[in-house]
Amino acid sequence: MSRIVAAALAATFSSGLMVSPALAQGTKVAIGISGWTGFAPLTLAKEAGIFAKNGLDVTIKKIPQASRHLAIASGDIQCAATTVETWVVWNANGVATTQLFQLDKSYGADGMVVRNAIASIKDVKGKTVAASAPGTAPYFTLAWFLKKNGLTVKDVTVVNMEPGPAAQAFIAGQNDAAMTYEPYLSAVREKPEAGKIIATTLDYPMVMDTFGCTPKFIAENEAAVKALTKSYFDAVAMIKAEPSKANEIMGADVKQTGEQFAGSSKYLRWQDQAANKTFFAGDFNTFSKEAADLLLEIGVIKQIPDLSKLADTRFIQ
Repeated sequence: MSRIVAAALAATFSSGLMVSPALAQGTKVAIGISGWTGFAPLTLAKEAGIFAKNGLDVTIKKIPQASRHLAIASGDIQCAATTVETWVVWNANGVATTQLFQLDKSYGADGMVVRNAIASIKDVKGKTVAASAPGTAPYFTLAWFLKKNGLTVKDVTVVNMEPGPAAQAFIAGQNDAAMTYEPYLSAVREKPEAGKIIATTLDYPMVMDTFGCTPKFIAENEAAVKALTKSYFDAVAMIKAEPSKANEIMGADVKQTGEQFAGSSKYLRWQDQAANKTFFAGDFNTFSKEAADLLLEIGVIKQIPDLSKLADTRFIQ
């Protein structure tokens, strides 16, 4: 090796260029998400080339929340986005997964829609409610709303429907109530004759989404995990710096214009690095415990997993 080459290599290492992006270069990772507005920065990171810039070869797969854990268990995907309490369910049911960073907090983006004759959540007793299957965010949100009003899921008849079809069926006159989220919740907002939104996460702040991967993927690909985390924060920064361009890209994925997507996304808050540090230092632990207790109460889980092992916050520091 010539002295020139050796000197060049030494300079490369000392300058810090041979760090995470180089080590993550070309790492393949499959991520499972849904069309939920809060997950859109991940789509933006893919479509705007942010993942690729940070050395990742990412495939995003749309998988219903009710079966996303099966895709993880089978190895079809290594990472996913979902609500905080869902990670409790997955780990309790033997699908080992670890949360890495927070994506968003719902500020009215998730809610219950009811017929106009229903005056309060208590009046939903004995009614038919469309909601996703047990173990999903809409079902958990239903249980949470009911519990805060002195009811349980046993007080209603639940018809299992995903958020999009649930909203469409409700607008078409089916069921007394439905659990849905953006962008589908806005479809109900635009049809007041069909019914009304009786409660959202503005009334009951309890929908928080995070991103995580399997412990095996994290252990074997720490540079890639660091790059995934950086890519999310880069996408959030792009939304702030170039809102029109970002909204067009994110909206196209859910068949919305940029303007329509901006309207849907105003009901949530994406979480930057500072917000992540605050969340995992406080609300995360409190909410995880309360959520686990409710999941056990309604029979979604048979035992509470070790809550101290549900997150790895090294990569948001």
